[in-house]
Amino acid sequence: MSILFENARLIDPATGQDSVGRLRVDDGHITDPGPADTTIDCQGFCLAPGIVDLGVKVCEPGERHKESYKSAGLAAAAGGVTTMVTRPDTVPAIDSPETLTFAMRRAADVCAVNVHAMATLTKGRLGREMAEIGFLQDAGAVAFTDCDAVVADTKILGRALSYVQQLGGLVVGHPQDPGLSDGAAATSGAFATVRGLPAVPAMAERMGLDRDLAMVEMTGVAYHADQITTARALAALDRAKANGLDVTAGTSIHHVTLTEDHVEDYRTFFKVKPPLRSEDDRRAIVQALADGRIDTLSSFHTPQDEESKRLPFEEAASGAVGLETLLPAALSLVHGGAMDLPTLFRALSLNPARRLGLPGGSLAPGAPADLVLFDPDIAFTLDRTKLLSKSKNTPFDGSDMRGRVLGTWVAGQRVFTP
Repeated sequence: MSILFENARLIDPATGQDSVGRLRVDDGHITDPGPADTTIDCQGFCLAPGIVDLGVKVCEPGERHKESYKSAGLAAAAGGVTTMVTRPDTVPAIDSPETLTFAMRRAADVCAVNVHAMATLTKGRLGREMAEIGFLQDAGAVAFTDCDAVVADTKILGRALSYVQQLGGLVVGHPQDPGLSDGAAATSGAFATVRGLPAVPAMAERMGLDRDLAMVEMTGVAYHADQITTARALAALDRAKANGLDVTAGTSIHHVTLTEDHVEDYRTFFKVKPPLRSEDDRRAIVQALADGRIDTLSSFHTPQDEESKRLPFEEAASGAVGLETLLPAALSLVHGGAMDLPTLFRALSLNPARRLGLPGGSLAPGAPADLVLFDPDIAFTLDRTKLLSKSKNTPFDGSDMRGRVLGTWVAGQRVFTP
């Protein structure tokens, strides 16, 4: 069935378009405007490529009570996310073709949106032995990462990066010095000192990134830094790109909208990894995102149950859900004048799709009809109990937000209606 979207404010990050127009979908792909079986009047609301969320944790297998592929798919569709790129830090870790195949079959059976999986770089994310990288790539892994379990042994890391490079794969690194960051719950400074929290200096991110970039230069591997969250790390990133290394970087929605001051009275829903930074760091990262120095913006959706969050701050688990809050939180950057909508969707959709070699991220004819229709201005107060994720650990609970998803389509099929 073909669909004609009329009277839509088309947001195309590939061309910078932000104007009212028409868009036609036929056989799951965007085509030139023309007659269609069904017409949808978008009433002037925004129609953009669906979000490609790089770094989502779905807790299958092992912890389905926190998040399943079914619940994550529903949450993603409600948030305008049409593609989830999942992390391998599950229980057990996605470190073999068998576990990867299981996860992908589960996703294909029950998930409302596209799912692509990353696999581990080392077995069990223990940093001692390479995972079955070639077999994992054959099984469908789109990138390799040990997530926040940083490989400390540079010899093992170098071998793994060289192997991925030979296969033409992508490594996703977590730039952090593992020794300095071990056990940290906050960023070093007056805030952490006054509250007596174990802290990590912002320089630990720069040190971890410098190490990783040296390994990238040595091996020639394609590399993506998952979260750049401090101003100190930006100069190293700029040098790597200027020197022609195949390097990109992302950041998280929580690090561009929240700061360490939001923790206040040890509120554990604001405990994420890396820890929230200063306002100066937040501003620097937002500017880098607007300038294109940082390429991608993601939710880093990390479900945690109540038992693991309702603990003293130091003991509480890190992470926050974000599939449903990513878009309205990101729209605060537009409403605040930091960037326009095409620039925002460049980071949310176009750049992550390009980096992973996935289709999507544009409204050009031939692109997949993975679309989100949204009202960028409607105001609401977030109630975490109404989130579709199984876990409700969001720092935005009770926050006044702007922007609502009005419809989500995957390959031309509507997967969310409010």
